[in-house]
Amino acid sequence: MDKQEIKFKNKIAPDDYMRLRRAADWNEISRRQAKAGLKNSVCALSAVCGGKTVGMARVVGDGGYVALIVDVVVLPEYRGRGIGTKLMELLMERVCDTVRDGEGIMAQLMAARGREGFYGRFGFTARPSGSLGSGMSQWIEVSR
Repeated sequence: MDKQEIKFKNKIAPDDYMRLRRAADWNEISRRQAKAGLKNSVCALSAVCGGKTVGMARVVGDGGYVALIVDVVVLPEYRGRGIGTKLMELLMERVCDTVRDGEGIMAQLMAARGREGFYGRFGFTARPSGSLGSGMSQWIEVSR
């Protein structure tokens, strides 16, 4: 594993984004979708080691009171070095910076199975819990 310093940047290149998605074994998306998603992110961060992007995380939202944390990925060989923690800390700072005194924001995410404890360290509650229903999602493919 590379022992060089990790640098955090306020952008993700589409090719790096797609490569990290593949490394996470997520559904393939087109380059057009990657570029549009990155362009329209509230915040997009990358972790870079020796010129190689080894982690990423994004926030998408409505600009008002909802922020959805997505695409938190660290390459397996770089895990355990605090990269995911630092990405989340930076994202949470950005989320909090979007609200003014006296306002609130609903930060949400869909944790991968087994990763709930990681996000719990940042104040997230696993759902369902009490009055909170289950987080849900679906993948929709269009063929014309």
